[in-house]
Amino acid sequence: MKVLAIIVLLVLLAAGAVAGYFWYCIEKPFGTIPPEGTFVQIPHGTSRRAAARLLEKDGVIRSAIAFEIYARRHPKRMPVAGEYFFDHPLSGKEVFWKLANGEIYQQPFTVREGQSMFDIARALEAAKIMMADYFLKAASDPGLISDLAPQAASLEGFLFPATYGLSRHPAASDLTRMMVRKFRDAIKQINPEGPAPGVPARFHSLLSIVTVASLVERETPKPDERPVVAGVYDHRLKKGMLLQCDPTVIYALEQNDSYRGALTLKDLRFNSPYNTYMHAGLPPGPIGNPGEASLRAALNPEPTNFLYFVANTQGGHFFAATLAEHNKNVAKYHRLLNGEPADPPETHVSHKRAAGPAHKGKR
Repeated sequence: MKVLAIIVLLVLLAAGAVAGYFWYCIEKPFGTIPPEGTFVQIPHGTSRRAAARLLEKDGVIRSAIAFEIYARRHPKRMPVAGEYFFDHPLSGKEVFWKLANGEIYQQPFTVREGQSMFDIARALEAAKIMMADYFLKAASDPGLISDLAPQAASLEGFLFPATYGLSRHPAASDLTRMMVRKFRDAIKQINPEGPAPGVPARFHSLLSIVTVASLVERETPKPDERPVVAGVYDHRLKKGMLLQCDPTVIYALEQNDSYRGALTLKDLRFNSPYNTYMHAGLPPGPIGNPGEASLRAALNPEPTNFLYFVANTQGGHFFAATLAEHNKNVAKYHRLLNGEPADPPETHVSHKRAAGPAHKGKR
């Protein structure tokens, strides 16, 4: 009897020791995480046991067995597939719930209003997320929007500006799919029933609407000016005038990899269907990716007599209905650039013709 009692006592002590160790493994943080952190990839279909072994192998948990036992106490919660990042030691319990809740590693990447797909590609490469060429190849395939804009030559204009949570090594096609999905959600909210009754027929196709919105986005940062700028374009199109929009020339040069940061008079003669100094009507597609405010402006251009606008050096524009008024506004712009009053005492009237009726007066 005494021997049996000793055996039972030893078994109980051993069981208690094991239970204590398992409790310690689950409740107490473990691991020496390197300064750069540790990434652990949990593939699709990974079992609790396989996940536990991966975590133990990468030094994130003390014991795969203790982790699996704890996981089996929560039979309805399985590890969510994905890549996880650990930047400090966690307890086994914390690691389990991190995986069960799908707290997958994401790096934020922001697409700003008006950025072109070339801008986005450069930003992705600068952030070391992916090569610019990979993104441009995916963005050049319009298949994702064939139902929305059958004539579109690329995804330009449909890569909605927003902040996206990306994995460490996202596929370019996955990223463009996320951006287009965001555009679809946005346009449903902005325009659930199609163009408003007063919207000109020339703006009725979604490709035309997004194209106008992209011009508006690139021309003005001011929300209250955007419907006016859209109205100016509508008015010029109605009169058969060239749009003479500088950003379209910049986009044409970017497509040719020949934009050097400033437009010249020679650039205005660059032969491209996107050059609205040479070709009438809208360009063949968007020149950037507009946000919600510019899309709303394109859908509801403000009726106006204005045909011209030029920068006012304060982020906005001077608008004019006649070329004479516009020339005066261009002169104002240059005086303001030189630090002079916009309207000095009149000594003589300048009749110098503006370089371009609708441009922002940058030259």
